[in-house]
Amino acid sequence: MPESADRWGAARLGGDGFVLRRWRRDDLDALLRHADDAQVSRAVSDRFPHPYTRGDGIRFLSGEVVDLSQPVFAIEIDGEACGGIGARPGSGERAHSAEFGYWLGRAHWGRGTMTRVVAAFAPWVMCELALYRLFATVLDCNPASARVLQKNGFVEEGVQHCAVRKRGRLHDLRVFAKVRRDPDASP
Repeated sequence: MPESADRWGAARLGGDGFVLRRWRRDDLDALLRHADDAQVSRAVSDRFPHPYTRGDGIRFLSGEVVDLSQPVFAIEIDGEACGGIGARPGSGERAHSAEFGYWLGRAHWGRGTMTRVVAAFAPWVMCELALYRLFATVLDCNPASARVLQKNGFVEEGVQHCAVRKRGRLHDLRVFAKVRRDPDASP
């Protein structure tokens, strides 16, 4: 699908030191540079493999791994895609809700970047998709991601015990959500 043919093709969200934009085919080398890192992959879904190969990148950028017609964006810093953020809306009776996730290349950790990215993305996607609920799950071994969500007003709703097996170890999943009960209220 051409970049401009989808609903979010022209979407560009900017913030302090970053831009959120659609993934492009020419992001492949940058994607490989930042995604092929065991530390990056340790706390995200297994559909984000390690090692992260050229074939993995090509499959991702062609939409075979996640639905790129959804609001799925590259995080661009200094002109280079170095992470990603996206939402997967529910359907049917859950169409008012979406799950979202994100990752960032290790070279950019510890600078508050992801907190600023989530601060830009979360209210935008809640308005764009008319959501009442936006949620994320965080592995128990990733307290930094939990802090990002808490700093952005997400509330921890609970823990799914022994929910994920990753690299031979069982992990709990912490569930965080931001809700708005009034459709006219800002997220």
